[in-house]
Amino acid sequence: MKVSVDRALCYGSAECAHRAPAVFAFEDGYGVVRPGRAESGDDPEVREAAEKCPSQAIVLGGATE
Repeated sequence: MKVSVDRALCYGSAECAHRAPAVFAFEDGYGVVRPGRAESGDDPEVREAAEKCPSQAIVLGGATE
């Protein structure tokens, strides 16, 4: 499952980078998915980061290819 961060919603708490640092980074004041990690949506840490994101900016969805 794919994971992404909606920059229009993200307000830069960096919660995602703290909860799942192997998948998320904090760049230019926003959470971002690290290169090559977009297919990490099934990871339990990523799911927790999505649930706990205060701005609800983490998007999980789509099948892996």
